[in-house]
Amino acid sequence: MSIFGVFLAAVQLASPFADHMVLQRDRKVPVWGRADPHEKVVVEFAGQRMETVAGTDGRWRVDLLPMKASCKGRTLKAGKVEIKDVLVGEVWLCAGQSNMGVPLCGRNPRYRDRQGSLIAQMTHRPMIRYVATPTGNWDLKEHEKTQSKLKWRAAIPKNMMHDGSFSAVALYFAFDVEREIGVPVGLVGVYRGATGIDCWTPPEGTRSRPDLADLANWKHIPKGKWTKANVVGAINRDDQQPAVYWNTVVAPWVPFACRGMLWYQGEHDAKEFERYCSKLHALYDGWRKRFENKNMSFYYVQLCSWGRNIAPMQEAMAQFEKECPNAAMVVINDLGSNADIHPNEKALVGHRLALHALRCDYGFKDIRSKSPTVDSWSIVSNTFEVTFKDCRNLYVYRKDWKFDLPFEIAGEDGVFHPAELKNLKPSKGYGGKTEYKGDIEGERKLVIGSKAVDKPVHLRYLYCAPWTGYIFNEVNLPLGAFHLDAGKASSE
Repeated sequence: MSIFGVFLAAVQLASPFADHMVLQRDRKVPVWGRADPHEKVVVEFAGQRMETVAGTDGRWRVDLLPMKASCKGRTLKAGKVEIKDVLVGEVWLCAGQSNMGVPLCGRNPRYRDRQGSLIAQMTHRPMIRYVATPTGNWDLKEHEKTQSKLKWRAAIPKNMMHDGSFSAVALYFAFDVEREIGVPVGLVGVYRGATGIDCWTPPEGTRSRPDLADLANWKHIPKGKWTKANVVGAINRDDQQPAVYWNTVVAPWVPFACRGMLWYQGEHDAKEFERYCSKLHALYDGWRKRFENKNMSFYYVQLCSWGRNIAPMQEAMAQFEKECPNAAMVVINDLGSNADIHPNEKALVGHRLALHALRCDYGFKDIRSKSPTVDSWSIVSNTFEVTFKDCRNLYVYRKDWKFDLPFEIAGEDGVFHPAELKNLKPSKGYGGKTEYKGDIEGERKLVIGSKAVDKPVHLRYLYCAPWTGYIFNEVNLPLGAFHLDAGKASSE
């Protein structure tokens, strides 16, 4: 069986091609499908006419030449099949687990954006189109039955309300991008709650990483290792096996032309943070190869805490941005909730992702899209002095106007103690009293110390409760988790 069904009726298009879709501008656009073996196939769109012959297996493909953006709905023809109201613009793949899947509005009050229903009723953006790929069944044969029912929808109220809704993060991203660049934007949703990154990674991506050999070879476990046991061990859920959602959800879209990928995932993998950076490499390398997009843009969301220490995972995620030139990460540690793994401030997440795309893909070079990160540091007397890049100045903001921050310092004994910011800038309040408004003396520098540690060796941020970010740069992007160790280099 295949996504095209059992009984072929002359020429058929693959399931991604449906009314109201968006094709990627300015690059070749693969169009593919099935037909009878050796049947001639003619594809027509926007003045182009392409011919090919189906192979012995009935598969065929043509590549449309690069096209300029167009807000005019036109018809894509393949044989007698007609796909209507097709636009040309920017296409983004939107992937991950439940936080990517939280809809703009929905019937479940927990899993929806807090202001989404309000936005959905007032938004009329027909140049934004989206399609959600069903992920309810990981069995390939069963999943193929739902793939043929894909529907592209325009971002207008009757579509976005309730059952027709879509990823809030992706829609907020598209609202910003479409407004600024003025061309159609297409969103392809491929997400599923409670899934690990391995589920979404194609085998060739995993095989490219030597440290992931156990995942690449997971099917090749010697039988003896199973038969020697005296008891039956726990069996992994089949929907968590490597590549399962790649095969059933993403692969049917290959090689659909797109600009890039949005990724919001990691909650499932937070306890295995040591290999997450490598797994991101495997995911990205696999997707860009299979989608024939060598320089695919990859913008992803660093997790925020849900009432526990996930700073090691946050740092593992941040490392990938340093290693991959086409990747950029958004920090959202200011949006976390101690009660829920699903922060409902999805608008800010989408806006911050859009900043990266506008700056890196669409030429808005004056946009500041990066959170501050450590540039250099030293130990002066009994304090750490840390200078940051991607900022002109820093400030502290807590809604309760307190300045207790999640900094910790340890000496040679490795015992961490709460630390405080020493260079908050004082100001005169009512009645001439000295108060603090969160401004920092030294602009890009933080001076951090602890009365309990005379000779500091280690500094870390966001490794302790409340695990919430309170330090921002001048464009309101939060500082991410970090740790410094004087036992290593004196500068990072």
